[in-house]
Amino acid sequence: MARNNPRERDLQALRAFGLSYPEAHTKSPWPGHLDLAVRNKTFAYLSIEGQPFRISCKLPRTGQDALWLPFAKPTAYGLGKSGWVTAELADGEPVPVDLFRQWIDESYRAQAPKRLAAQLPPLDGAQAPAAASTAATRPASKNRPR
Repeated sequence: MARNNPRERDLQALRAFGLSYPEAHTKSPWPGHLDLAVRNKTFAYLSIEGQPFRISCKLPRTGQDALWLPFAKPTAYGLGKSGWVTAELADGEPVPVDLFRQWIDESYRAQAPKRLAAQLPPLDGAQAPAAASTAATRPASKNRPR
C-alpha cells in the first residue's frame, strides 16, 4: 500500500531514519503504534500505516517553538509537561519530512544514554530550531497559543 501512498512512504522513511541511530529499535506498546526506541526507551511515537499521520517526539531545545506550528500540540498523558510535542496532519496535508527528521534527531539525543548520543556528530548552526521559520509570524502576546 505504501508504494502508492506518499504519506505512508514518508512514514516509512521517517521510521527508517530513526532506526539508523545507534541501538535504535521499534517497539509496539499498544495497538496503533510502532514506535522508535533506544534501549527500550521511546524517542518517537509514530502511527502505523493506514492510520492518520501522527508523530510525537521529546523536544527539549525546540519544543516551545514547535508548538507554534498549526499541526503541533503538547503530547497527551502528561508528556507535554516533559517537553514532548505531537504533530497530527490532516488528510492531504503534506508531511514535512525534513522537519520531522530534526525532531527525531533531537528526541533521540534527549532520550538515548549519553554514551550513545556522544557517537553522533555534534549539532551545528545548520540545524536551527524546528519552527524558526514561524518566528516572524508569532502573535505579539507571550502566551503560548495552546
